[in-house]
Amino acid sequence: MWSADRNTLRAVFYDAWRHFKEQMPLTGVEALIVEALIAHPEYQPLFDDDHPSEIIDSRAGAEVNPFLHLGLHIAIAEQITTDRPPGVAHEWQRLQGLWQDTHRTRHAMMECLEETLWEAQGRGVAPDDSTYIERLRALGRGRS
Repeated sequence: MWSADRNTLRAVFYDAWRHFKEQMPLTGVEALIVEALIAHPEYQPLFDDDHPSEIIDSRAGAEVNPFLHLGLHIAIAEQITTDRPPGVAHEWQRLQGLWQDTHRTRHAMMECLEETLWEAQGRGVAPDDSTYIERLRALGRGRS
């Protein structure tokens, strides 16, 4: 799925949504994309056109980049499945048990991941797994 070319990468999202709507078989990453899009009906119309990335960029503007948001959904799903970094699956289970809300849990985890990635990018270093896991551990403490 990963490519240095933005349009090539984005095409995977459009193809996944088209495959889903046409009831075609989905690859592993396509299934993750569709799962995230189903959880975000507000993004679905943006993917009904034939690759209007520039329209999505202008509509999303200052709010949320749907590709980034959906990509974070995919990253969290893959982290949970592989338990990478170690401990992320345990934190997922803990937060799911606490909140009983898959979408809320993923969004909370996405905020931690986004903060960790942003911090690493700003310093020009690899993301710190232990900082990320500590942020996840802090979620839900003292509140329900």
